[in-house]
Amino acid sequence: MKNIYGFTVTTIDGKQTSLSEYKGKVLLIVNAASYCGFTPQYKQLQELYWKYSDKGFTVLVFPCNQFAGQEPDDNSQIEQLCRSNYGVTFPMFTKIDVNGENAEPLFSYLKSTCHGLFGTEAIKWNFTKFLVDSTGVPVKRYAPIIPPRMIAKDIEHELSF
Repeated sequence: MKNIYGFTVTTIDGKQTSLSEYKGKVLLIVNAASYCGFTPQYKQLQELYWKYSDKGFTVLVFPCNQFAGQEPDDNSQIEQLCRSNYGVTFPMFTKIDVNGENAEPLFSYLKSTCHGLFGTEAIKWNFTKFLVDSTGVPVKRYAPIIPPRMIAKDIEHELSF
């Protein structure tokens, strides 16, 4: 596969959607959890979304419960928590696996195109972030410890500022 546009994913409210709907946009795709030490990154993700959404950028968040059980809630509870506690307005998707035999195919693709530290493919924790260019090609992977605000320059580069 050459880009992400061939993948279909499920929104947090259960609707199937093709990622081709995001053609022409720069994306930051994130696996997240509501009860993680990195959960406050939702605020910075929202700030990036506000700052760049009118320029062709969006954030796509996929909750995941594979790391220390830090996303135990159902999709409606996750959405409520993120919207009320962090003011999240960007698209959210159904809870998924990012590793293993049940991994969401989108994340298998992202991991195979943008490796982690020392060339690893597996996602090690919540809030791993993937920057995708406006042609749907993943260009960079960020470790959970990288705060979203530190990605702003790379987003601006992809938006051709």
